[in-house]
Amino acid sequence: MAHDGRGRCGDGASDVDCVEAVRQLYVYLDGELTEERRVEIAVHLDECGHCADAAGFEAELRAVISSRCKDRVPETLIARVAAAIAAERAEEAGRGSGPSSPSVSA
Repeated sequence: MAHDGRGRCGDGASDVDCVEAVRQLYVYLDGELTEERRVEIAVHLDECGHCADAAGFEAELRAVISSRCKDRVPETLIARVAAAIAAERAEEAGRGSGPSSPSVSA
């Protein structure tokens, strides 16, 4: 359906205009709208190719980011952190069995 340039498109059956649909697109995609509002936005997207294209692009972009942007911690860093934790625990255990005064490092 054609976009009229005033934020309305289609045959007007939707109570949501394009400006409102785009403004609520992210909360729509996040599933954070009430069921009633979700249906209103969905009806608009069904009627408006322009807004449907924008929603499709955003949904696809989110999927790509989600699938490709996974941080992986290098094994060497994991080993260094584990060794530091073990050394700290050993130092704390050593202080617990020795004199009660805290150790001072230079």
